[in-house]
Amino acid sequence: MQCSQLLKILKVSVRAFHKDYRVPAPQNFSNYESVKRDFKIEVPEYFNFAKDVLDHWAKMEKIGKRPSNPAFWWVNDNVEEVRWNFQELGSLSKKLANVLTKSCGLEKGDRVMVILPAIPEWWLTNVACLRTGTVLIPGTTQLTENDLLYRLQTSMAKCIITNDTFATTVDSVAQKCTILMSKLIVSEKPKEGWINLKELMKHASDDHSCVKTRHDETMTIYFTSGTTGFPKMTEHTHSSYGLGLSMNGRYWLDLTPSDIMWNMADTGWAKSAWSGVFSPWSLGACVFVSYMPRFEPASILKTLSRFPITVFCSPPTAYRMLMLNWESRYKFKSLKHCVSAGEPMNPEVSEQWKNRTGLDIYEGYGQTETVLICGTFKGMKIKNGSMGKPSPAFDVKIIDENGSILPPKQEGIIGIRVLPNRPLGLFAGYVDEPFKTAATFCGDFYMTGDRGYMDEDGYIWFTGRSDDIILSSGYRIGPFEIENALAVHPAVLESAVVSSPDQIRGEVVKAFVVLKPDYKSHDPEKMKNELQEHVKRMTAPYKYPRKVQFVHELPKTISGKIKRNELRKKEWGKV
Repeated sequence: MQCSQLLKILKVSVRAFHKDYRVPAPQNFSNYESVKRDFKIEVPEYFNFAKDVLDHWAKMEKIGKRPSNPAFWWVNDNVEEVRWNFQELGSLSKKLANVLTKSCGLEKGDRVMVILPAIPEWWLTNVACLRTGTVLIPGTTQLTENDLLYRLQTSMAKCIITNDTFATTVDSVAQKCTILMSKLIVSEKPKEGWINLKELMKHASDDHSCVKTRHDETMTIYFTSGTTGFPKMTEHTHSSYGLGLSMNGRYWLDLTPSDIMWNMADTGWAKSAWSGVFSPWSLGACVFVSYMPRFEPASILKTLSRFPITVFCSPPTAYRMLMLNWESRYKFKSLKHCVSAGEPMNPEVSEQWKNRTGLDIYEGYGQTETVLICGTFKGMKIKNGSMGKPSPAFDVKIIDENGSILPPKQEGIIGIRVLPNRPLGLFAGYVDEPFKTAATFCGDFYMTGDRGYMDEDGYIWFTGRSDDIILSSGYRIGPFEIENALAVHPAVLESAVVSSPDQIRGEVVKAFVVLKPDYKSHDPEKMKNELQEHVKRMTAPYKYPRKVQFVHELPKTISGKIKRNELRKKEWGKV
Protein backbone atom coordinates (compact mmCIF):
# COMPACT_ATOMS: atom_id res chain seq x y z
CA MET A 1 0.00 0.00 0.00
CA GLN A 2 1.43 3.40 -0.99
CA CYS A 3 1.21 6.38 1.35
CA SER A 4 -1.39 7.98 -0.93
CA GLN A 5 -3.69 5.05 -0.16
CA LEU A 6 -2.99 5.39 3.56
CA LEU A 7 -3.74 9.11 3.43
CA LYS A 8 -6.95 8.44 1.53
CA ILE A 9 -8.05 6.05 4.26
CA LEU A 10 -7.18 8.60 6.93
CA LYS A 11 -8.65 11.49 4.88
CA VAL A 12 -5.71 13.79 5.57
CA SER A 13 -6.05 17.30 4.22
CA VAL A 14 -3.09 19.29 2.93
CA ARG A 15 -3.96 22.93 3.40
CA ALA A 16 -2.57 26.34 4.27
CA PHE A 17 -1.30 27.13 7.75
CA HIS A 18 -4.19 27.55 10.21
CA LYS A 19 -3.91 31.03 11.71
CA ASP A 20 -6.70 30.69 14.30
CA TYR A 21 -5.01 28.82 17.14
CA ARG A 22 -8.23 28.29 19.12
CA VAL A 23 -9.83 25.36 17.31
CA PRO A 24 -12.60 23.74 19.39
CA ALA A 25 -13.73 21.46 16.58
CA PRO A 26 -11.62 18.61 15.15
CA GLN A 27 -9.73 19.20 11.91
CA ASN A 28 -9.72 15.58 10.70
CA PHE A 29 -13.15 14.16 11.61
CA SER A 30 -16.67 15.28 12.38
CA ASN A 31 -17.36 13.57 15.70
CA TYR A 32 -16.18 10.66 17.84
CA GLU A 33 -19.32 8.58 17.42
CA SER A 34 -19.14 8.47 13.62
CA VAL A 35 -15.41 7.68 13.63
CA LYS A 36 -15.86 4.88 16.16
CA ARG A 37 -18.74 3.41 14.17
CA ASP A 38 -17.15 3.59 10.73
CA PHE A 39 -13.47 3.07 11.56
CA LYS A 40 -11.60 0.67 9.30
CA ILE A 41 -8.02 0.48 8.12
CA GLU A 42 -6.54 -2.04 5.73
CA VAL A 43 -3.18 -3.61 6.50
CA PRO A 44 -1.13 -4.33 3.37
CA GLU A 45 1.14 -7.36 3.05
CA TYR A 46 4.21 -5.12 2.76
CA PHE A 47 4.65 -1.80 4.53
CA ASN A 48 7.62 0.41 5.43
CA PHE A 49 7.04 3.77 7.07
CA ALA A 50 10.15 5.37 5.53
CA LYS A 51 9.29 4.37 1.98
CA ASP A 52 5.49 4.50 2.07
CA VAL A 53 5.01 7.60 4.24
CA LEU A 54 8.13 9.75 4.63
CA ASP A 55 9.20 9.48 0.99
CA HIS A 56 5.64 10.29 -0.06
CA TRP A 57 5.70 13.55 1.89
CA ALA A 58 9.06 14.35 0.30
CA LYS A 59 7.40 13.99 -3.12
CA MET A 60 4.50 16.20 -2.02
CA GLU A 61 7.02 18.89 -0.99
CA LYS A 62 8.84 18.66 -4.27
CA ILE A 63 5.69 19.38 -6.28
CA GLY A 64 4.48 22.09 -3.88
CA LYS A 65 1.63 20.14 -2.30
CA ARG A 66 2.75 20.46 1.32
CA PRO A 67 3.04 23.64 3.45
CA SER A 68 6.50 25.16 3.79
CA ASN A 69 6.96 24.45 7.50
CA PRO A 70 9.78 21.98 8.29
CA ALA A 71 9.39 18.25 8.80
CA PHE A 72 11.88 18.44 11.67
CA TRP A 73 12.75 21.50 13.72
CA TRP A 74 15.34 21.25 16.52
CA VAL A 75 16.60 23.98 18.85
CA ASN A 76 18.65 24.12 22.04
CA ASP A 77 19.56 26.62 24.75
CA ASN A 78 22.72 27.65 22.85
CA VAL A 79 20.57 29.16 20.10
CA GLU A 80 21.60 26.39 17.72
CA GLU A 81 18.93 25.35 15.27
CA VAL A 82 18.36 22.52 12.78
CA ARG A 83 15.58 22.51 10.21
CA TRP A 84 14.94 19.72 7.72
CA ASN A 85 12.16 19.32 5.25
CA PHE A 86 11.09 15.80 4.27
CA GLN A 87 13.47 15.77 1.30
CA GLU A 88 16.45 16.62 3.54
CA LEU A 89 15.29 14.11 6.15
CA GLY A 90 15.18 11.51 3.39
CA SER A 91 18.67 12.30 2.09
CA LEU A 92 20.32 12.33 5.52
CA SER A 93 18.59 9.15 6.69
CA LYS A 94 19.73 7.38 3.53
CA LYS A 95 23.32 8.40 4.32
CA LEU A 96 22.97 6.91 7.78
CA ALA A 97 21.36 3.81 6.31
CA ASN A 98 24.47 3.33 4.20
CA VAL A 99 26.65 3.76 7.28
CA LEU A 100 24.72 1.00 9.04
CA THR A 101 24.95 -1.44 6.16
CA LYS A 102 28.33 -0.63 4.61
CA SER A 103 30.46 0.64 7.50
CA CYS A 104 28.89 -1.54 10.20
CA GLY A 105 27.97 -4.56 8.06
CA LEU A 106 24.42 -4.75 9.43
CA GLU A 107 21.72 -6.72 7.66
CA LYS A 108 17.96 -6.76 7.76
CA GLY A 109 16.76 -8.10 11.12
CA ASP A 110 19.94 -7.18 13.03
CA ARG A 111 19.27 -5.27 16.24
CA VAL A 112 20.53 -1.73 16.83
CA MET A 113 20.49 -0.15 20.28
CA VAL A 114 20.34 3.64 20.30
CA ILE A 115 20.98 5.57 23.49
CA LEU A 116 20.99 9.26 22.67
CA PRO A 117 19.44 12.37 24.20
CA ALA A 118 17.06 14.48 22.13
CA ILE A 119 19.55 15.39 19.40
CA PRO A 120 18.85 15.22 15.65
CA GLU A 121 20.82 11.99 15.18
CA TRP A 122 18.22 10.14 17.30
CA TRP A 123 15.55 10.87 14.69
CA LEU A 124 17.90 10.03 11.82
CA THR A 125 18.66 6.67 13.44
CA ASN A 126 14.95 5.90 13.71
CA VAL A 127 14.46 6.47 9.98
CA ALA A 128 17.72 4.77 8.95
CA CYS A 129 16.71 1.61 10.80
CA LEU A 130 13.38 1.64 8.95
CA ARG A 131 15.19 1.93 5.62
CA THR A 132 17.59 -0.93 6.38
CA GLY A 133 15.06 -3.22 8.09
CA THR A 134 17.25 -3.31 11.19
CA VAL A 135 15.43 -3.49 14.53
CA LEU A 136 15.64 -0.33 16.62
CA ILE A 137 16.01 -0.72 20.42
CA PRO A 138 15.84 2.68 22.15
CA GLY A 139 17.20 3.19 25.66
CA THR A 140 17.26 6.10 28.06
CA THR A 141 20.54 7.88 28.77
CA GLN A 142 19.86 7.29 32.49
CA LEU A 143 20.73 3.59 32.25
CA THR A 144 23.46 2.34 34.57
CA GLU A 145 26.17 -0.20 33.68
CA ASN A 146 24.02 -3.05 35.01
CA ASP A 147 20.97 -1.81 33.09
CA LEU A 148 22.95 -1.57 29.88
CA LEU A 149 24.70 -4.92 30.25
CA TYR A 150 21.39 -6.70 30.79
CA ARG A 151 19.83 -5.02 27.76
CA LEU A 152 22.76 -5.66 25.44
CA GLN A 153 23.09 -9.31 26.42
CA THR A 154 19.35 -10.00 26.36
CA SER A 155 18.66 -8.20 23.09
CA MET A 156 21.80 -9.51 21.35
CA ALA A 157 22.20 -6.13 19.70
CA LYS A 158 24.97 -6.06 17.08
CA CYS A 159 25.37 -2.29 17.07
CA ILE A 160 25.04 0.53 19.58
CA ILE A 161 24.79 4.24 18.82
CA THR A 162 25.44 6.76 21.58
CA ASN A 163 27.28 9.99 22.45
CA ASP A 164 30.41 11.05 24.38
CA THR A 165 28.62 11.11 27.71
CA PHE A 166 27.36 7.53 27.58
CA ALA A 167 30.27 5.97 25.67
CA THR A 168 32.22 5.33 28.88
CA THR A 169 29.31 3.28 30.25
CA VAL A 170 29.24 1.25 27.03
CA ASP A 171 32.99 0.60 27.17
CA SER A 172 32.71 -0.67 30.74
CA VAL A 173 30.45 -3.57 29.64
CA ALA A 174 31.21 -4.05 25.93
CA GLN A 175 33.73 -6.88 26.46
CA LYS A 176 30.98 -8.97 28.08
CA CYS A 177 28.80 -8.58 24.97
CA THR A 178 30.42 -10.85 22.41
CA ILE A 179 27.73 -10.32 19.75
CA LEU A 180 28.22 -6.52 19.73
CA MET A 181 29.98 -5.78 16.42
CA SER A 182 29.89 -1.99 16.04
CA LYS A 183 29.98 1.04 18.29
CA LEU A 184 28.94 4.33 16.68
CA ILE A 185 29.54 7.59 18.51
CA VAL A 186 27.90 10.95 17.80
CA SER A 187 30.82 13.25 18.56
CA GLU A 188 32.90 16.08 17.15
CA LYS A 189 36.11 14.25 18.06
CA PRO A 190 37.42 10.71 17.51
CA LYS A 191 37.35 8.08 20.24
CA GLU A 192 39.44 4.91 20.23
CA GLY A 193 37.43 1.79 19.49
CA TRP A 194 34.48 3.77 18.14
CA ILE A 195 33.22 4.63 14.65
CA ASN A 196 32.58 8.37 14.40
CA LEU A 197 29.10 8.82 12.97
CA LYS A 198 29.40 12.51 12.18
CA GLU A 199 32.60 11.93 10.20
CA LEU A 200 31.13 9.02 8.23
CA MET A 201 28.00 10.99 7.42
CA LYS A 202 30.09 13.67 5.70
CA HIS A 203 31.27 11.17 3.11
CA ALA A 204 28.36 8.71 2.93
CA SER A 205 26.24 8.45 -0.20
CA ASP A 206 22.52 9.19 -0.07
CA ASP A 207 21.91 6.63 -2.81
CA HIS A 208 20.01 3.95 -0.93
CA SER A 209 17.08 1.69 -1.76
CA CYS A 210 14.72 0.96 1.11
CA VAL A 211 14.45 -2.73 1.97
CA LYS A 212 11.13 -4.47 1.49
CA THR A 213 9.49 -5.26 4.83
CA ARG A 214 6.38 -7.30 5.57
CA HIS A 215 3.84 -5.57 7.74
CA ASP A 216 4.27 -8.20 10.49
CA GLU A 217 8.10 -8.17 10.62
CA THR A 218 9.75 -6.80 13.76
CA MET A 219 10.38 -3.06 13.56
CA THR A 220 11.29 -2.04 17.11
CA ILE A 221 11.79 -3.45 20.61
CA TYR A 222 11.21 -1.55 23.85
CA PHE A 223 12.27 -2.75 27.27
CA THR A 224 9.43 -2.43 29.75
CA SER A 225 9.59 -2.54 33.55
CA GLY A 226 8.59 -5.76 35.29
CA THR A 227 7.21 -6.42 38.75
CA THR A 228 8.61 -9.88 39.48
CA GLY A 229 11.54 -10.06 37.08
CA PHE A 230 13.87 -8.12 34.85
CA PRO A 231 12.52 -5.85 32.09
CA LYS A 232 10.78 -7.60 29.19
CA MET A 233 11.41 -6.93 25.49
CA THR A 234 8.20 -5.62 23.92
CA GLU A 235 8.09 -6.25 20.17
CA HIS A 236 6.29 -4.01 17.68
CA THR A 237 5.97 -4.57 13.96
CA HIS A 238 6.04 -2.31 10.93
CA SER A 239 2.25 -2.18 11.01
CA SER A 240 1.54 -2.12 14.76
CA TYR A 241 3.55 1.10 15.11
CA GLY A 242 4.07 2.26 11.52
CA LEU A 243 0.35 2.16 10.75
CA GLY A 244 -1.11 1.92 14.25
CA LEU A 245 0.29 5.23 15.45
CA SER A 246 -1.21 7.07 12.49
CA MET A 247 -4.48 6.73 14.41
CA ASN A 248 -2.98 8.63 17.36
CA GLY A 249 -1.94 11.43 15.02
CA ARG A 250 -5.28 11.70 13.27
CA TYR A 251 -7.79 11.28 16.09
CA TRP A 252 -6.12 12.25 19.37
CA LEU A 253 -3.45 14.73 18.27
CA ASP A 254 -5.68 15.93 15.41
CA LEU A 255 -2.70 16.84 13.24
CA THR A 256 -2.46 18.18 9.68
CA PRO A 257 0.62 18.97 7.54
CA SER A 258 0.42 22.57 8.79
CA ASP A 259 0.89 21.66 12.44
CA ILE A 260 4.06 21.88 14.55
CA MET A 261 4.11 19.20 17.24
CA TRP A 262 6.26 19.29 20.40
CA ASN A 263 6.42 16.06 22.39
CA MET A 264 8.47 16.15 25.60
CA ALA A 265 8.90 12.40 26.15
CA ASP A 266 12.33 10.93 26.91
CA THR A 267 13.92 9.38 23.81
CA GLY A 268 14.27 6.07 25.65
CA TRP A 269 10.52 5.53 26.00
CA ALA A 270 7.80 4.44 23.61
CA LYS A 271 6.02 7.79 23.95
CA SER A 272 8.82 9.32 21.87
CA ALA A 273 7.87 7.04 19.00
CA TRP A 274 4.20 7.80 19.58
CA SER A 275 4.22 11.59 19.38
CA GLY A 276 7.75 12.33 18.25
CA VAL A 277 8.03 10.14 15.15
CA PHE A 278 5.14 8.14 13.74
CA SER A 279 2.03 10.11 14.74
CA PRO A 280 3.13 13.54 13.44
CA TRP A 281 4.96 12.29 10.36
CA SER A 282 2.06 10.05 9.37
CA LEU A 283 0.04 13.22 8.95
CA GLY A 284 2.87 15.23 7.36
CA ALA A 285 3.23 17.49 10.41
CA CYS A 286 6.43 19.04 11.76
CA VAL A 287 8.26 17.39 14.68
CA PHE A 288 9.56 20.13 16.98
CA VAL A 289 12.29 19.43 19.55
CA SER A 290 13.74 21.75 22.18
CA TYR A 291 16.74 20.02 23.70
CA MET A 292 17.17 20.67 27.42
CA PRO A 293 19.66 18.57 29.42
CA ARG A 294 17.48 19.12 32.49
CA PHE A 295 13.78 19.80 32.95
CA GLU A 296 13.47 23.58 33.24
CA PRO A 297 9.87 24.88 33.49
CA ALA A 298 10.82 28.48 32.65
CA SER A 299 12.62 27.35 29.49
CA ILE A 300 9.62 25.29 28.39
CA LEU A 301 7.23 28.20 28.94
CA LYS A 302 9.54 30.53 26.98
CA THR A 303 9.76 28.03 24.13
CA LEU A 304 5.98 27.71 23.91
CA SER A 305 5.79 31.52 23.78
CA ARG A 306 8.58 32.01 21.27
CA PHE A 307 7.97 29.31 18.64
CA PRO A 308 4.82 28.65 16.54
CA ILE A 309 4.07 25.32 18.24
CA THR A 310 0.48 24.29 17.62
CA VAL A 311 0.28 20.93 19.45
CA PHE A 312 1.95 20.19 22.79
CA CYS A 313 2.27 16.80 24.52
CA SER A 314 3.62 16.37 28.04
CA PRO A 315 3.06 14.17 31.10
CA PRO A 316 0.89 15.57 33.92
CA THR A 317 3.94 16.12 36.14
CA ALA A 318 5.33 18.63 33.64
CA TYR A 319 2.01 20.50 33.47
CA ARG A 320 2.03 20.70 37.28
CA MET A 321 5.57 22.14 37.25
CA LEU A 322 4.65 24.64 34.52
CA MET A 323 1.74 25.90 36.60
CA LEU A 324 3.99 26.31 39.65
CA ASN A 325 6.37 28.45 37.55
CA TRP A 326 3.72 30.38 35.64
CA GLU A 327 4.06 34.10 34.95
CA SER A 328 1.47 36.31 33.28
CA ARG A 329 3.94 37.38 30.57
CA TYR A 330 3.76 33.97 28.89
CA LYS A 331 1.51 34.04 25.80
CA PHE A 332 1.11 30.99 23.56
CA LYS A 333 -0.04 32.67 20.36
CA SER A 334 0.09 29.58 18.13
CA LEU A 335 -0.80 26.78 20.54
CA LYS A 336 -4.21 25.23 19.87
CA HIS A 337 -4.18 21.66 21.21
CA CYS A 338 -2.67 20.22 24.40
CA VAL A 339 -2.53 16.54 25.31
CA SER A 340 -1.19 14.50 28.20
CA ALA A 341 -0.36 10.84 28.88
CA GLY A 342 1.76 8.62 31.08
CA GLU A 343 -0.10 9.03 34.37
CA PRO A 344 -3.48 10.33 35.58
CA MET A 345 -3.99 14.09 35.31
CA ASN A 346 -4.96 16.06 38.40
CA PRO A 347 -8.25 17.91 37.62
CA GLU A 348 -6.94 21.00 39.46
CA VAL A 349 -3.99 21.25 37.09
CA SER A 350 -6.31 20.97 34.07
CA GLU A 351 -8.44 23.80 35.43
CA GLN A 352 -5.42 26.01 36.12
CA TRP A 353 -4.06 25.41 32.61
CA LYS A 354 -7.45 26.23 31.07
CA ASN A 355 -7.81 29.42 33.14
CA ARG A 356 -4.34 30.66 32.18
CA THR A 357 -4.08 29.57 28.54
CA GLY A 358 -7.70 29.16 27.42
CA LEU A 359 -6.88 25.62 26.34
CA ASP A 360 -8.12 22.26 27.55
CA ILE A 361 -5.78 19.33 28.17
CA TYR A 362 -6.92 16.18 26.36
CA GLU A 363 -5.86 13.06 28.21
CA GLY A 364 -4.75 9.87 26.51
CA TYR A 365 -3.94 6.41 27.77
CA GLY A 366 -1.81 3.66 26.32
CA GLN A 367 1.11 1.36 27.05
CA THR A 368 4.43 0.29 25.59
CA GLU A 369 2.49 -2.75 24.37
CA THR A 370 -0.12 -0.67 22.52
CA VAL A 371 -0.87 2.56 20.74
CA LEU A 372 -3.55 4.89 22.14
CA ILE A 373 -6.14 2.77 24.01
CA CYS A 374 -8.39 5.55 25.28
CA GLY A 375 -8.46 9.29 24.85
CA THR A 376 -10.44 12.48 25.07
CA PHE A 377 -10.91 13.65 21.50
CA LYS A 378 -11.76 17.11 20.17
CA GLY A 379 -15.46 17.84 20.15
CA MET A 380 -16.01 15.40 23.03
CA LYS A 381 -17.15 16.53 26.46
CA ILE A 382 -14.14 16.64 28.76
CA LYS A 383 -14.49 14.94 32.12
CA ASN A 384 -11.46 16.01 34.12
CA GLY A 385 -9.73 12.99 35.62
CA SER A 386 -11.10 10.58 33.05
CA MET A 387 -8.98 8.92 30.35
CA GLY A 388 -11.76 9.52 27.85
CA LYS A 389 -13.38 6.95 25.61
CA PRO A 390 -11.90 3.97 23.69
CA SER A 391 -9.77 4.68 20.63
CA PRO A 392 -11.59 4.05 17.33
CA ALA A 393 -9.19 1.13 16.77
CA PHE A 394 -10.02 -0.72 20.00
CA ASP A 395 -13.02 -2.31 21.66
CA VAL A 396 -12.21 -1.57 25.31
CA LYS A 397 -14.13 -3.14 28.19
CA ILE A 398 -13.78 -3.47 31.94
CA ILE A 399 -13.41 -7.17 32.70
CA ASP A 400 -12.90 -9.44 35.69
CA GLU A 401 -10.10 -11.99 36.17
CA ASN A 402 -12.03 -14.52 34.07
CA GLY A 403 -12.44 -12.20 31.09
CA SER A 404 -16.12 -11.48 31.72
CA ILE A 405 -17.38 -7.95 31.00
CA LEU A 406 -18.37 -5.94 34.06
CA PRO A 407 -21.27 -3.44 34.23
CA PRO A 408 -20.76 0.36 34.43
CA LYS A 409 -19.30 1.78 37.64
CA GLN A 410 -17.81 -1.59 38.66
CA GLU A 411 -14.02 -1.65 38.96
CA GLY A 412 -12.04 -4.27 37.06
CA ILE A 413 -9.20 -4.78 34.61
CA ILE A 414 -9.04 -2.57 31.52
CA GLY A 415 -9.17 -5.02 28.61
CA ILE A 416 -8.95 -4.86 24.81
CA ARG A 417 -10.97 -7.31 22.75
CA VAL A 418 -8.66 -9.42 20.55
CA LEU A 419 -11.09 -12.09 19.35
CA PRO A 420 -12.35 -12.79 16.79
CA ASN A 421 -10.15 -10.07 15.22
CA ARG A 422 -6.85 -8.93 16.69
CA PRO A 423 -6.75 -5.11 16.47
CA LEU A 424 -4.02 -3.11 14.77
CA GLY A 425 -1.71 -1.38 17.22
CA LEU A 426 -1.25 -4.23 19.69
CA PHE A 427 2.27 -5.54 20.30
CA ALA A 428 3.42 -8.81 18.74
CA GLY A 429 4.52 -10.20 22.11
CA TYR A 430 7.37 -10.28 24.60
CA VAL A 431 10.47 -11.48 22.74
CA ASP A 432 11.43 -15.08 23.63
CA GLU A 433 8.87 -15.14 26.47
CA PRO A 434 5.76 -16.98 25.20
CA PHE A 435 4.43 -17.71 28.69
CA LYS A 436 4.57 -14.07 29.77
CA THR A 437 2.95 -13.07 26.49
CA ALA A 438 0.18 -15.63 26.95
CA ALA A 439 -0.40 -14.43 30.52
CA THR A 440 -1.57 -11.06 29.21
CA PHE A 441 -4.57 -12.66 27.47
CA CYS A 442 -7.75 -13.93 29.07
CA GLY A 443 -10.71 -15.19 27.08
CA ASP A 444 -11.41 -12.74 24.27
CA PHE A 445 -9.30 -9.97 25.81
CA TYR A 446 -5.80 -8.60 26.21
CA MET A 447 -5.42 -7.49 29.83
CA THR A 448 -3.58 -4.20 30.24
CA GLY A 449 -2.74 -4.80 33.90
CA ASP A 450 -4.38 -1.46 34.73
CA ARG A 451 -7.59 -1.24 36.71
CA GLY A 452 -10.47 1.15 36.19
CA TYR A 453 -14.18 1.47 35.61
CA MET A 454 -16.47 2.74 32.86
CA ASP A 455 -19.20 5.24 33.64
CA GLU A 456 -22.69 5.34 32.10
CA ASP A 457 -21.44 7.59 29.27
CA GLY A 458 -18.65 5.21 28.23
CA TYR A 459 -15.79 7.21 29.78
CA ILE A 460 -13.03 5.16 31.43
CA TRP A 461 -11.52 6.11 34.79
CA PHE A 462 -8.14 4.82 35.97
CA THR A 463 -8.01 3.50 39.55
CA GLY A 464 -4.60 1.80 39.73
CA ARG A 465 -2.32 -0.99 38.58
CA SER A 466 -3.20 -4.67 38.92
CA ASP A 467 0.49 -5.30 39.58
CA ASP A 468 3.07 -3.23 41.44
CA ILE A 469 4.24 -0.93 38.65
CA ILE A 470 4.83 2.63 39.88
CA LEU A 471 3.85 5.53 37.61
CA SER A 472 6.00 8.54 38.49
CA SER A 473 6.47 11.64 36.33
CA GLY A 474 5.53 9.60 33.25
CA TYR A 475 8.02 6.80 34.03
CA ARG A 476 6.88 3.24 34.65
CA ILE A 477 9.04 1.78 37.41
CA GLY A 478 9.02 -1.83 38.56
CA PRO A 479 9.90 -2.52 42.22
CA PHE A 480 11.98 -5.62 41.44
CA GLU A 481 15.10 -3.77 40.25
CA ILE A 482 15.01 -1.37 43.21
CA GLU A 483 14.60 -4.17 45.75
CA ASN A 484 17.45 -6.06 44.04
CA ALA A 485 19.70 -3.00 44.34
CA LEU A 486 18.84 -2.53 48.01
CA ALA A 487 19.46 -6.23 48.70
CA VAL A 488 23.18 -5.95 47.86
CA HIS A 489 23.75 -3.08 50.28
CA PRO A 490 25.44 -4.44 53.44
CA ALA A 491 22.97 -2.64 55.75
CA VAL A 492 19.77 -4.05 54.23
CA LEU A 493 18.19 -7.25 55.52
CA GLU A 494 15.12 -7.00 53.26
CA SER A 495 12.93 -4.38 51.62
CA ALA A 496 9.61 -3.76 49.88
CA VAL A 497 9.08 -1.05 47.29
CA VAL A 498 5.66 0.48 46.53
CA SER A 499 4.15 3.69 45.17
CA SER A 500 3.43 6.62 47.47
CA PRO A 501 1.33 9.73 46.72
CA ASP A 502 3.16 12.93 45.79
CA GLN A 503 1.69 16.35 45.06
CA ILE A 504 4.05 17.13 42.17
CA ARG A 505 4.85 13.75 40.60
CA GLY A 506 1.52 12.05 41.24
CA GLU A 507 3.28 9.15 42.89
CA VAL A 508 6.86 8.33 43.81
CA VAL A 509 8.92 5.30 44.79
CA LYS A 510 8.90 4.46 48.49
CA ALA A 511 11.08 1.79 50.08
CA PHE A 512 10.23 0.06 53.35
CA VAL A 513 13.57 -1.19 54.67
CA VAL A 514 14.46 -3.65 57.42
CA LEU A 515 18.05 -3.02 58.53
CA LYS A 516 20.48 -5.68 59.71
CA PRO A 517 21.08 -5.59 63.49
CA ASP A 518 24.53 -3.99 63.22
CA TYR A 519 23.08 -1.00 61.35
CA LYS A 520 19.95 -0.26 63.37
CA SER A 521 21.78 2.24 65.56
CA HIS A 522 23.05 4.30 62.58
CA ASP A 523 21.72 7.80 61.98
CA PRO A 524 18.42 7.31 60.03
CA GLU A 525 18.83 10.38 57.80
CA LYS A 526 22.40 9.49 56.80
CA MET A 527 21.37 5.89 56.17
CA LYS A 528 18.45 7.05 54.03
CA ASN A 529 20.74 9.25 51.90
CA GLU A 530 23.29 6.44 51.59
CA LEU A 531 20.64 3.98 50.35
CA GLN A 532 19.24 6.52 47.89
CA GLU A 533 22.67 7.16 46.38
CA HIS A 534 23.32 3.42 46.27
CA VAL A 535 20.14 2.79 44.26
CA LYS A 536 21.01 5.65 41.88
CA ARG A 537 24.32 3.95 41.14
CA MET A 538 22.85 0.46 40.80
CA THR A 539 19.81 1.39 38.70
CA ALA A 540 18.81 4.49 36.75
CA PRO A 541 18.65 7.77 38.73
CA TYR A 542 14.92 8.24 38.14
CA LYS A 543 14.21 4.94 39.93
CA TYR A 544 15.64 5.77 43.33
CA PRO A 545 13.26 5.79 46.34
CA ARG A 546 12.41 9.38 47.14
CA LYS A 547 10.87 8.13 50.36
CA VAL A 548 12.53 5.62 52.71
CA GLN A 549 10.92 4.25 55.84
CA PHE A 550 12.80 1.98 58.23
CA VAL A 551 10.62 -0.75 59.77
CA HIS A 552 11.20 -3.69 62.13
CA GLU A 553 9.46 -6.18 59.80
CA LEU A 554 7.48 -6.43 56.57
CA PRO A 555 3.94 -7.83 56.29
CA LYS A 556 4.04 -11.31 54.73
CA THR A 557 1.81 -14.18 53.72
CA ILE A 558 2.00 -17.58 55.40
CA SER A 559 4.31 -18.71 52.60
CA GLY A 560 6.63 -15.77 53.25
CA LYS A 561 5.72 -13.51 50.32
CA ILE A 562 5.80 -9.79 51.06
CA LYS A 563 2.38 -8.15 51.01
CA ARG A 564 3.25 -5.12 48.88
CA ASN A 565 -0.45 -4.53 48.27
CA GLU A 566 -1.02 -4.01 52.00
CA LEU A 567 1.81 -1.47 52.22
CA ARG A 568 0.57 0.34 49.12
CA LYS A 569 -2.98 0.60 50.46
CA LYS A 570 -1.71 2.13 53.70
CA GLU A 571 0.31 4.67 51.73
CA TRP A 572 -2.77 5.69 49.77
CA GLY A 573 -5.07 5.70 52.79
CA LYS A 574 -7.22 2.84 51.53
CA VAL A 575 -7.23 0.82 54.76
